[in-house]
Amino acid sequence: MASSTVRKFKVLIEWDPKDNVWVTYVPALGHLSTYGDTREEALAQTRDAILGYLEAAAKEGLSIATDSEADIVELEVATP
Repeated sequence: MASSTVRKFKVLIEWDPKDNVWVTYVPALGHLSTYGDTREEALAQTRDAILGYLEAAAKEGLSIATDSEADIVELEVATP
């Protein structure tokens, strides 16, 4: 029986009011992005996309960088 490795990836999720969907981004994987009608669906789609990405990278012999430190910060900008 093959053992599996659990990896964690940071995922940014945000509501897109224009398309009425939740959109996700995975910065560590070239900003891999997907969406769903609900947060749960968007995250399930993201999990599937990450697995597909990792499988394709393994077939091509590509290494996957470790998840980098990422923060969302609030930045004030004075507008005229």
